[in-house]
Amino acid sequence: MKIEEVMKKVIAIDDIKLREAAEIMSDKKVGSLIVLEQDNIAGIITERDVLKNVERLGDKVSKIMSKDVIVISPESSLDDAARLMTENEIKRLPVMKDGKLLGIITATDIIANSNALNESFLLED
Repeated sequence: MKIEEVMKKVIAIDDIKLREAAEIMSDKKVGSLIVLEQDNIAGIITERDVLKNVERLGDKVSKIMSKDVIVISPESSLDDAARLMTENEIKRLPVMKDGKLLGIITATDIIANSNALNESFLLED
């Protein structure tokens, strides 16, 4: 199964205050936001980042976000996404094609579609 078949809509933001980012996550019922700088991914901010930095709600997300974001292409497989997440100990992968942000795939999406994973991946140590 390809990433493009299961990816979700992604919400991108500018370098706003953490409080605003938390409000957007709450309103949109999402667990992460992609931070864009001139249409390029500058970072990702997650629910966990917000919770760990509650005392910094007035700071810009750029001070807290994870940088060097790992991305995946829409043509990649679920196995590729699961492997990338496992190797890098992450739970979310923005989906990009030709420098354009298309969506996001999460660990929850992979679990929901685990029947499409190859058995060889599941048996790897």
